[in-house]
Amino acid sequence: QVQLVESGGGLVQSGGSLRLSCAAPGYTLSTYSMGWFRQAPGKERTFVSGISWSGGHTVNADSVQGRFTISRDNAKNTVYLQMNSLKREDTAVYYCAASRNWDTRQVVENYHYWDYWGQGTQVTVAS
Repeated sequence: QVQLVESGGGLVQSGGSLRLSCAAPGYTLSTYSMGWFRQAPGKERTFVSGISWSGGHTVNADSVQGRFTISRDNAKNTVYLQMNSLKREDTAVYYCAASRNWDTRQVVENYHYWDYWGQGTQVTVAS
């Protein structure tokens, strides 16, 4: 059971930036593809970004394309989500996820595709 720990959330003004991190103490994340999802109050958990084991393939939701960047540092066993030009509608709890596989965008966007989840970190964007 991979334990994922997110950090970096907080309160930011609209137009600002945050960088989320996801680590897995005691586990080697380089053998997993990684993803970020988010869930706003009263709404379903939705896909944000995904990255393959090596970092050579990434996918982003249309709503964050050009603003968010997912990356990984396998030497540090950490995955990042750089969020720029934040909007109020980005307010949500952000969850890190891991999977032993990598697939097409249509597959990785599916919540049920991912094997492990973190507890989430709150991101609040104030206008």
